[in-house]
Amino acid sequence: MTSNSEQVGHQLRRLRKARKLSIRMLAKHSGLSVNTLSLIENGRTSPSVSTLEQLARSLEVPITSFFEAEHPAHKVAYQKAGERQQIVLPKGQMERFSTGMPHAGSEPFITRFEPGANSGNAPIVFPGREFIYCLEGQITYIINEKAYPLSPGDSLIFDAYTPHSWHNSAAESSSALLVLCPEVSLDGFPERYFMLEEIDTQKTRR
Repeated sequence: MTSNSEQVGHQLRRLRKARKLSIRMLAKHSGLSVNTLSLIENGRTSPSVSTLEQLARSLEVPITSFFEAEHPAHKVAYQKAGERQQIVLPKGQMERFSTGMPHAGSEPFITRFEPGANSGNAPIVFPGREFIYCLEGQITYIINEKAYPLSPGDSLIFDAYTPHSWHNSAAESSSALLVLCPEVSLDGFPERYFMLEEIDTQKTRR
């Protein structure tokens, strides 16, 4: 199985060659050393987000381009109600829509939270954006210590590197459409970066 570092290196080499750039030319454009670029392309080091941003600017591509594997052009994920992958939370659940699809910079979910459900004591931070559209009940987000209460029909989109948290502020269950848009492929995402409590992932029975 190809590691994350190998995938990034493969994509970097492909993008560089597509632009007819030598490693030395890319080093000059990006401000990175030839040795660093060689290590990345050979999958021998995992570049930081800031390094990937430098390379993305130099190659004039979005940062997600380094995590796009080569897949058939017409990949489709068709799911009937009750067939979606379930991520079971201590006080709720999430339904994943994109199971079987390659990572493309966004992950859509339907979330359902029981009364008292929250994101934990520590703030959530990850590189990217987050979008939420409240379907029922009320969910309150705290971003930079400012509260944003969401009732049915309300939406919120924000830069997720800003420390934030959420809680179900209704006396009953609440639900929402959630779209997480990480700038890079994150291990265990969204389990590790969205829910800070231990959860169990399982498939629903058809």
